[in-house]
Amino acid sequence: MHLPKWATGFGAQVVAGLIIGLILGFVARAGEVDWLTQTLTWLGSTYVQLLKLLIPPLVFTAVVTSIANLRKVTNAARLAVNTLIWFAITAFFSVVIGILVGVIMQPGANSTVSPDAAADPSATGSWLGFIQSVVPANFLGLGAKAASDGSISVSFNVLQILVISLLVGVAAVKAGKAAEPFIEFSESFLKVIQVVLWWIIRLAPIGTAALIGKAVATYGWEALGSLGMFVLAIYVGLALVIFGLYPAVLALNRISVPAFFRRVWPVTTLGFVTRSSMGVMPVNQRTVEESMGVPAEYASFAMPLGATTKMDGCASIYPAIAAIFVAQFYGMPLSVTDYILIVLVSVLGSAATAGTTGATVMLTLTLSTLGLPLAGVGLLLAVEPIVDMGRTAVNVTGQAVVAAVVAKREGIIDESAWQDEREPLQV
Repeated sequence: MHLPKWATGFGAQVVAGLIIGLILGFVARAGEVDWLTQTLTWLGSTYVQLLKLLIPPLVFTAVVTSIANLRKVTNAARLAVNTLIWFAITAFFSVVIGILVGVIMQPGANSTVSPDAAADPSATGSWLGFIQSVVPANFLGLGAKAASDGSISVSFNVLQILVISLLVGVAAVKAGKAAEPFIEFSESFLKVIQVVLWWIIRLAPIGTAALIGKAVATYGWEALGSLGMFVLAIYVGLALVIFGLYPAVLALNRISVPAFFRRVWPVTTLGFVTRSSMGVMPVNQRTVEESMGVPAEYASFAMPLGATTKMDGCASIYPAIAAIFVAQFYGMPLSVTDYILIVLVSVLGSAATAGTTGATVMLTLTLSTLGLPLAGVGLLLAVEPIVDMGRTAVNVTGQAVVAAVVAKREGIIDESAWQDEREPLQV
């Protein structure tokens, strides 16, 4: 029997992986099958590691190449400014939604979590930390940390890589003819990386199955416990943003909502299961370029920047509802001024956590601004992995929304990509 394209395409494969992962996760948890849990954990972490592996070379070569080709895109400075403006607009409405949900649902007043769970966070957010994080520590923005067992883990700061790439790209343009071989090499290397990236993307159904299976096997429903109302409030806020705010923004800019979500669905799903905006960034960038018609010259700037500073889930919805939860739990009423401060911190503060990353760090920035006890962070750690899945799905979807909207408004989007009914992310 011949199946329709939608039933055999990449999106359907990701859905199949999600279903298979749920089944394997429930089997592993119900039967306490340790080897299955360990296998799912290894497969999932390996897939995320493969995605992150390509981020430094992808960002560097894409940005250098785009700087060299900026003459193809008019008003580059205006593009950058408009991107930041739309980051702020969507963040503003997201945090307003978060505040409304928190005030209406009263998650802190309806919680039975023990005060003994309160604990100060291991890291806090600061504006100075953001400034320090932008300044590159070395040429590639890489860092290394030695563990107690002697192993060494290597990390990278995408914001630093972005700054370095912009500087090198501008310098290459200024160098003129002497830099042409370097620019040609960057373009060639970028093509190679994109091919390897596609190979990794094709493993997404397996990665999805492993990651969601591991989540089910590890956390289960028991983790919700006394924080069930808080988790529900978070997901209500996230749902209002992704299924209410984003469609409204797309519709106002005359972008087909069904067509957008059909294209972004694999990215949203990967964000949900990987819990990593950074890990999904290469897939997100390829999606907006090839499936949404956003020029590569713009996408190579907007998507890495969005992956570090555009976080409607982590920096708007979550800190708003979590701060209200902490205030309600400790019986500390919030004034109108406090709510205004939540809005300001959420709109501006995601940049302050770009170098240190994490919604928990963003929450500490919000709590300290409001004068609420930082120990309240510990109350929410039990459900952190569960809410992080939804937060990341919203983050990566919002990044694609802004890229598509800005490209559409500036008249640089390839409209033919939206007429193409091919399976998204297809070569």
